[in-house]
Amino acid sequence: MQAFETLFAQFIAAELPVDAAHDLNHVKRVVKTAKRLCQLESANVQVVVPSAWLHDCVTLAKDDPRRRQSSLLAADKAIAFLKRIDYPQQYHDAIHHAIHAHSFSARVTPETLEAKIVQDADRLDALGAIGVVRCLQVGTTLGRPLYHAEDPFCQHREADDSRYTLDHFKQKLFTLADTMQTAAAREEARHRTRVMQDFLDQLAQEI
Repeated sequence: MQAFETLFAQFIAAELPVDAAHDLNHVKRVVKTAKRLCQLESANVQVVVPSAWLHDCVTLAKDDPRRRQSSLLAADKAIAFLKRIDYPQQYHDAIHHAIHAHSFSARVTPETLEAKIVQDADRLDALGAIGVVRCLQVGTTLGRPLYHAEDPFCQHREADDSRYTLDHFKQKLFTLADTMQTAAAREEARHRTRVMQDFLDQLAQEI
C-alpha cells in the first residue's frame, strides 16, 4: 500500500484546484482520520485509503451550479487513474462508491462501511478549529461578508450562507454531527462542534 500511497499523493497534488480549503493538507487530514476510523471500525483499508486520498481529485467551487456532480466526476476520474497504475480491480467499484458518496452536496447514501468512513472523515474536517478556519477561507474566497450587522447569529432571521459566512455554522456545520455514520466519528464530531460553539460564543462577546 505504501508504494500506491506515494502515487496517490503525487496524483492528487497535481489535480487539486487553487482552493485554500481543499488543498493537499485537507486531503492529508482526511486520510489520517480515515485510517484511524478504518482501524477502529475494522474496515477494508484497500478501499478506504485510496478513496480518502482521491476523494477531491475533482472539486468544483461552492457556488458552481454543477457542485452536486463534483463527487461523481471525482469518482470517475479516480477510477481511471487507478486503472492506469494497476490498482487491484476488485476494489474499484467500492472505491467509486465511497468517493461518490463522500460529498454533502451530492446527497448519496453510503452503502458500505468503507464509504461511511470516508464520508465521516471528510465531514470531520469541516468541524472543530480547522472547520472554523476552512469556513472563513471559503467565505473570504467568495467575497462574502463575515456576518449580518444587525443579527450576526441568525436569532431573528433565516440563515443564508450564500450571503454571510457565519450563517454557514447554523445552516450546515452544526448539523454535521448528526450525520456521522460511525460511532467513533460521532464522538469526535460532538467534541469538535463544541469547539466551534465556543468560538462563536467568544466572537459574540467581541462584536
